[in-house]
Amino acid sequence: MSERYVFDPRDIRYKSPFGAVSCGTTVSFTLRPLVREQFISCTLLIWQEFAFHAQEIDLPSPGEGVFSGTFAAPELPELIWYGFRFTRANGEKVWLGKNGYCKQQEMLSWQLTVYDGTTTTPEWFGNGVTYQIFPDRFCRLSVPDVSNMVGNRVVHEDWNEQMVYQPSEKGEILNNDYFAGSLQGIRSKLDYLQSLGVTTLYLCPIFEAASNHRYNTADYMVIDPMLGTEEDFRQLCADAKERGIRIMLDGVFNHTGSNSRYFNADGFYDEVGAAQSKDSPYAKWFNFSRWPTHYDSWWGIHTLPAVNENDEAYRKFIITGEDSVVRHWLRAGASGWRLDVADELPDDFIADIRRVMEEENPDSFLLGEVWEDGTTKIAYSRRRRYLLGNETHGLMNYPFRTAALAWLTGGDAADFYESMETLRENYPPQAFYSSLNILGTHDTPRILTLLGVDPEVKLDSKEHRANYRLSAQELLRGTARLRLAAMLAFSFPGSPTVFYGDEVGMQGFEDPLNRGTYPWGGEDQSMLAFYRKLGALRKERPSMQSGDISYLYARGGGLVFRRTKGDEVTVTALNAGDEPLELTLPWDGAFATDALTGQKFCVRDELLHLYLPASSGTILI
Repeated sequence: MSERYVFDPRDIRYKSPFGAVSCGTTVSFTLRPLVREQFISCTLLIWQEFAFHAQEIDLPSPGEGVFSGTFAAPELPELIWYGFRFTRANGEKVWLGKNGYCKQQEMLSWQLTVYDGTTTTPEWFGNGVTYQIFPDRFCRLSVPDVSNMVGNRVVHEDWNEQMVYQPSEKGEILNNDYFAGSLQGIRSKLDYLQSLGVTTLYLCPIFEAASNHRYNTADYMVIDPMLGTEEDFRQLCADAKERGIRIMLDGVFNHTGSNSRYFNADGFYDEVGAAQSKDSPYAKWFNFSRWPTHYDSWWGIHTLPAVNENDEAYRKFIITGEDSVVRHWLRAGASGWRLDVADELPDDFIADIRRVMEEENPDSFLLGEVWEDGTTKIAYSRRRRYLLGNETHGLMNYPFRTAALAWLTGGDAADFYESMETLRENYPPQAFYSSLNILGTHDTPRILTLLGVDPEVKLDSKEHRANYRLSAQELLRGTARLRLAAMLAFSFPGSPTVFYGDEVGMQGFEDPLNRGTYPWGGEDQSMLAFYRKLGALRKERPSMQSGDISYLYARGGGLVFRRTKGDEVTVTALNAGDEPLELTLPWDGAFATDALTGQKFCVRDELLHLYLPASSGTILI
């Protein structure tokens, strides 16, 4: 018998309740070491990281070598590490940690997340489907005059033209070529988005900025004139709401653009910026080592001066003021904010944003950009508190993307299972079910390209990657895998997220090659129809939105999991392997139906015999 049967934190016979707990919860522990070990005592060893406090709790034995006891979680949110110490009759000490019997310094390896259970998380986000749009590249209705706009803007006349991807002669990535997508263009496609089952529209930055990506904000209170006006935004929110779609904005609050109204290095704005005068009202927003040319910037990028989030005036402008940025755009119709580079923002800054959002609209949602497990994330030598109840409601689920890609491209489903169960164990339930489950974003290569491209293909230059399109064989492989990826995302806890155009087969490698224009009129109609079916299915079935998850099979290319909500059950069975897979699954009912095709499968003796060809899957109801 292995040590995992001495103690298994994912089995409520050993630890109850499962996973993270709210403050003050009583947690029960039971250990069942082998009789031959002849332990006479067992001690639970606790380390509270935030409180910097150690604790030892004896677990008495009711007999037969079993040890059992309880621990009361602290009254404040905490990150706890724990392990166990056994004692033999001869006084010898033996320690038990996550990886089995171990040395003393290795035993505090199990994690217990303690969160504030008095706070609430809006259910609409995790239950629904999210669609991410890079506004310049989604839909344009006209080509505007850019002569009086901030930045040296160049507009492509041809919507289908290739974006500029090579650096300038000075080696700078300019990002100043535009295709003139607009808010009214997005508004004109709301019926299309509704047909996909979209309930949340996540927009990359829409505020005035001197780049096509707009992550170098120039004015937080003005819609970029290429995108439209504040009235256009309000109209978009109102029309989207009528279709059951909410708008989430991208908040870039760690840095601005060097040519912003606040820094104003190029003097575009009449108002005196921090780079023009030390007496500017914005001077203290930025940290200069030698004014005006040497200052803190995001990752050393000179055009992105970093702000001082602890400056009272800046915090009032962004968060707490009567007409702050956060408040203003919620009042204009937004239902949520996504925090860009949340790792760069102080804990109390994020907490203030959530507090103000809940004052303005208790049903609004705060999402953080974090690329790792949000409960164990360390940034700038500090453990972060994103998910403990007072900061973000949920995070971008990059661990989901990483694990899914590894499995879909030849990895072991057992690794996907382990990664996702670790998140489910570590995250508060409401945070796990409020994850933004991504396959691709504006920061990653297109999912179809990654799933299809032959790893042996040499693409060692930007030019090669910019002009590369999947071969017929690669496209066939990528499309089959993408269908599996989409079925996984739409069936999994958290909000399935579609990066604009993934649903119609858009390709592209790294930024900016992943930011092409949406191919209106050139869509992969078969893939689009498939996504529409998945969107409808997610909308119809509560079990797929918020049901409990359990795994029936996770080995090699095969992954099968069940979602349960009341009496409703949905089983997703996927085979990413190169060989067929035959499975026998427990099934309560005379038939199982493939929800996507309508095909029925007979059930005998409460067992369903399932045959999955290579690179195929089914969603059974």
